[in-house]
Amino acid sequence: MSVLAHVFEAAGLATVGISLVRRQAENARPPRMLHVDFPLGRPLGRPGDAVFQHDVLRRAFALLGRTDVPVLVDHPDHIDDLADEPASCPLPPRFDPSLPPAIDEAIGIRGAYDRNLAATGRTLVGREASADAIADLLRVFLRLAEGASLDEVGWGEWQILGAAQDLRAYYEEAAVQLADTTGARQAESWFYTKTRAGALMHEVQRVLRAAEAPRLVTGYLVPSTQRR
Repeated sequence: MSVLAHVFEAAGLATVGISLVRRQAENARPPRMLHVDFPLGRPLGRPGDAVFQHDVLRRAFALLGRTDVPVLVDHPDHIDDLADEPASCPLPPRFDPSLPPAIDEAIGIRGAYDRNLAATGRTLVGREASADAIADLLRVFLRLAEGASLDEVGWGEWQILGAAQDLRAYYEEAAVQLADTTGARQAESWFYTKTRAGALMHEVQRVLRAAEAPRLVTGYLVPSTQRR
């Protein structure tokens, strides 16, 4: 956006933008930029607050008349980013103590996953397995956590990453039905910090790193935002 602003200005069009990362705006030096200290993905600030959002736009458009460019002005308000705060999602009690905790947990939230699927008509589960096979994916991850290699479980690099994405999607979609509100990365944080399956993913990453598994796997098995 900052680079395009220079192109438009060279063609005689005045531009103004909203910055969420101040360092990038400082480096690119666009002609006019309003910097907002808001969570990423929310350049207008508080969702549903039309008065606040109009104020942000008013402050941005007010810069159009400035000729002492480059201009970088800070919005006076700060909004905390709660993205890393785990969503509050109550998990069901153990149903079958004979099962590994992660598998028992995943079976327990199936109803929430199904409700979300019925409500939205879409799911991201299905790269490597359907929701019916989530328990089977977890059994493979449990073997990996115990030291089995990717070759021994019959998975390649892309298969384990696809399976990890299926598991995460299954939980995060169930979280929509289990929590009052989920925003930004809150469902992601809940999965990796509050669930048995999330803890298993951390352990698999640790074991595979110790075994010097490919960096493609160890680097992306758990998002960088959730690494311990």
